[in-house]
Amino acid sequence: MTELLLLFCAYLIGSVPTAVWVSKGVFGMDIREYGSGNAGATNTFRVLGPKAGSFVMLVDMLKGVIAVRLAYLVGYYQNPEHLTEVTTQLVNFQIGLGLAAVVGHIFPIWANFRGGKGIATLFGLVLAIQPLVAICCVGVFLLSLSLTRYVSLSSISASIAFPILILYIFNEPEVFYRIFAIAVALMVVLTHQKNIFRLINGNESKVPLFRNRRDKK
Repeated sequence: MTELLLLFCAYLIGSVPTAVWVSKGVFGMDIREYGSGNAGATNTFRVLGPKAGSFVMLVDMLKGVIAVRLAYLVGYYQNPEHLTEVTTQLVNFQIGLGLAAVVGHIFPIWANFRGGKGIATLFGLVLAIQPLVAICCVGVFLLSLSLTRYVSLSSISASIAFPILILYIFNEPEVFYRIFAIAVALMVVLTHQKNIFRLINGNESKVPLFRNRRDKK
């Protein structure tokens, strides 16, 4: 029962519509009516600029981190004597909590179930469970972003690097985590189909990394 309640709390945390609240509260507009219509960090970068985009990305990442940390509210996982016995159960539960937050980000109850794609929240999930893997993914993301200025392409690159790191570089022993890593890469590619087509056609928008925000609809 406690686990189910925490999963629901994780969903509510993920449902915090950072991009929507920032765009409405600071800029007097709904980010979902501009750019790609997506309530995530990528569209915020594109429409509102790097400062707002960076803030949204950071908060959306924290949603994943906080959701994963909810696992430690279960007394069983706090007991050091059980640590080696419950490693698999703990990781599985943490992934479940993180995914609940991602679902909340994509379908936020606080914003009429119209959210983002969940990339930053997914990253927060990985950061909380395996920080070194997350840092490597950030490196891939930043390298791609600095070279191309395409957030979508950078997200796809980092997501593909994720299972490669888990399966081959770090050789993660947890089977569910390995499956999860592959599923993340597939999900990110599937949710970015429109971006992929725009990249192929040369129509994808670049983020304004080194210039001020320009109002555009």
